[in-house]
Amino acid sequence: LFEKIMPQQMPSPEEAQMAMQQMQRQSAEQNMQAMIQTISHACFEKCLTRPGTRLESKEQTCLAMCMDRYMDTMNVVVKAMTD
Repeated sequence: LFEKIMPQQMPSPEEAQMAMQQMQRQSAEQNMQAMIQTISHACFEKCLTRPGTRLESKEQTCLAMCMDRYMDTMNVVVKAMTD
């Protein structure tokens, strides 16, 4: 019955490729968001010594350096995987 209402059509090779590229972009975006969340959590756990309404200077420096190290490491890993 469903096929009578909406006949099944095979996508063209170009449409299939475009759909695959879109899914890859969405997957990469989700992975990046998850990675940023993981990095943020790890760095906050490492750098924040006590809760407060604002970050102390040493906490800000620690967070910046921690995030930079994680991002540098990820760049090295991605580069090694693509080479």
